[in-house]
Amino acid sequence: MQEVVLPLELGRATGSGPSRRLRIQGKVPATVYGLGKDTVSVSVDYRDLRGALSTEAGLNVVLNLEIAGELEMALVKEMQRNPLRGDVTHVDFLRVEPDSDVAVEVPIRLTGQATALLEINGIVERSLDTLRVLAKPRSIPNELVLDVSELTVGDTLTVADIDLPSGVTSLVDETAPVVSGIITRSALEAAAEAEAEEAEAEAEGDGEEAAEDDADDSG
Repeated sequence: MQEVVLPLELGRATGSGPSRRLRIQGKVPATVYGLGKDTVSVSVDYRDLRGALSTEAGLNVVLNLEIAGELEMALVKEMQRNPLRGDVTHVDFLRVEPDSDVAVEVPIRLTGQATALLEINGIVERSLDTLRVLAKPRSIPNELVLDVSELTVGDTLTVADIDLPSGVTSLVDETAPVVSGIITRSALEAAAEAEAEEAEAEAEGDGEEAAEDDADDSG
C-alpha cells in the first residue's frame, strides 16, 4: 500500500464565507479527527489533494498528514463535492493507528469473460460494486478481483467467491450476491421468435411432404 505525505495548513476560519474564499484561492477546507484527539480545522491545497488521491489506491490511500511539522496517519473518511461542477468542497480526514483495523470500501473488479452467458445474449448483473472490509491501513487492497468466466444463466457469485488477501476480513455476509447471470427480456423474446419461426418452417415442410405423398397416391 502506497503512502503519501499531504501538507495541511492550520488556522482555518470556519463558516461558509471563509470556506468560499479558501476555494477561490485553490484550497479545500478540511477537518482532521479521531483517536480521541481534538478535532482540527485545516485547509489543503487542491493540487496536493488531487495528487495524493491519484494513486491506484484512490480514496483508500494511506495519508501521512503533515500538520505544523508533525505527521499523523489518516484516511479520507468523507469528501464532499459540488453537485454541479464536481469540485471538492470539503474533506474529512480520519486519524488511524498503523496496527489497528479500519473499515473501508474496496472496489470489486470483474475479470474473465462469461462466454456461455454471452453466447445466449445473457448479461452479468452486478449487485455489489464495492465491498466493505476490515484491514490495517497498510494492508488495505487497492481492489478485489472476482472471475466471472464460468458464470452462466441462473448462476450467482457471492462474497464468499472473492479471494480476500491475508489480514482482510469482509464486513458483508458471505452469502450476499456480487454478480448474477441473467437473460434479458429482449433475448427471451428473440429466442421465442426463433423457436416459433422454426416450428412454422417445420410445419410447412411437413405440409409439403404430405401434399407430395397425396399426389403420389393419386397417381
